[in-house]
Parts: sequence; C-alpha cells; structure tokens
Amino acid sequence: MTGWAEDQGLPPEYFEAGTPSFVDFLRVHSPDMLPVNRVPHADGPPLDLPHGTTILALTFPGGVMMAGDRRATRGHQIAYRELEKVQRADEYSAVAFAGTVGLALEMVRLFQVELEHYEKMETVPLSLPGKARRLGAVIQANLAQALQGLAVVPLFAGYDPDSGEGKIFTYDITGSPQPARDFHAEGSGSPFAGGALKKLYRPDLSIEDAAEVCVQALYDAADDDTATGLPDRGRRIYPVVSVVTGDGYRRLSEEQVAEISERVIEGRHERPDGPVAPLR
Repeated sequence: MTGWAEDQGLPPEYFEAGTPSFVDFLRVHSPDMLPVNRVPHADGPPLDLPHGTTILALTFPGGVMMAGDRRATRGHQIAYRELEKVQRADEYSAVAFAGTVGLALEMVRLFQVELEHYEKMETVPLSLPGKARRLGAVIQANLAQALQGLAVVPLFAGYDPDSGEGKIFTYDITGSPQPARDFHAEGSGSPFAGGALKKLYRPDLSIEDAAEVCVQALYDAADDDTATGLPDRGRRIYPVVSVVTGDGYRRLSEEQVAEISERVIEGRHERPDGPVAPLR
C-alpha cells in the first residue's frame, strides 16, 4: 500500500483506516486546511469582512423548514445580494449560517464532507443528534477566531427518522448544540423574525403555509434591520427556503418562493405591519 500511495503522490497515512471524523483527520495531517487556520490572525480591530444576517427554521408535521434572506453586508455597504445562507448538509438535514461569510462557507463545506466521511468509514449515517454534535465540533474549532470578532453562528435542522419529526438545533460560539422547540431565528434580524414566528407559528402548518410564515418573518426582519434584505422584485431575488422530510432534503423552487413573496408584498400594501395572530 505504501508503494502505491507514493506512486499516487499521496502520503501513506491517507490510505490507512483511521478516525471517522474528517475534522480530526485534517487536524492531525493537514491543519492548514481547517477554516480556522485559513483566516489571517488580526492583532487590531476585527476585519471589515462581509457578514450574513437573518436565518430561521420552523417545524411542521413530518418535517422542518429552513429559510434565509440573501443579503450580506460589509459595514454599511451591501456586499452580496444573492448569498445562499441555507445549504444542504446531507440527504436528511440542512444548515444555515449568520456571521462572517467566507469563514461560514468554509465551515459548511467542511461539515458536509465530515458527514460524508463518517458514512463512508462507518457504512451507516449519523443520527440527527450526532450530526448536530459534529457541527458543534467544527464551530468549537473556530472559538479563537470568534473571540477576535470573526464569529459564525449556524442553525442546523433535519428529519429524525426515530421520531418521524423535524428538529432544530441552535449554537453559540463555543459550539454547544441546543434543541429549539418549534422555531428559531439567528442573525441581526432575529429579534424581529423571532417575534413574527412567535405570532404566526402553528403546529399544524402545511408546507405552503410554513413557507409563507418564513417569508413573512424575513420581511418583518428586513423592515426593522437594515442588514436583512427584502425580496427584490426588480432583480427577482427572493429568499432561499428549504424543506427536510422523510423524503429527504429539497429546496423550494424559485417560482414557488417568488409567488409566495409576491403575495406577501401585495398583502403588505394593505397591512404594512403584516398579518396579526388571532386571539382565539
């Protein structure tokens, strides 16, 4: 095996049976490839890097939905208008992020490979709580950078085949996963999005209604938080909305989200503050 590895131009340890954690493998053999080691250390104030803002998730019967606006800011400027903050983690889970964009994208890619690597090594997928803990380890590795202002705050959600339900996990900068009940929002617009979710959430939402609740919540966030982007009708840029059920991960089509967004915008012409929750 050693001679074959040398012929391929790869070190022999790449072909040895080792840990099912790809993060641990990189930490031992290629620490420079970890996202935490690919961002320069700053001795002064935090660098003025693009930041992603509002993301949210909610559960519905048989699954979970995750959504995010498309804007990233650099100080008082718009850095990106079409950033995709919601990503597929694996077949039955999704991950979204708020915080330093470049570092967040690297962490998401590493997490995706981590899940694939584990399944190849162990021949079985991780449980949903196990996936949440693996993401926590990736976040924990970034703690030193987070304390310098380069924080990434992800949101993780997926379908749990053991219970037949969707579940949501939240994190702080130390990487400890905490389950969230029913719904959760992160990012600069999260206080406003969370308020809208609290007002509009129902445990019996259909997928169509859940998507409209997500867009309403993101609209409320953008209404009060300049870092969160409204649906952009002129450029046809709408939120990313993804669903995870027993059938797996899927992203709602651009046409479907555009139709829901247009309906929300038209409704705001009649009621600028959005729909209200019934008292009974």
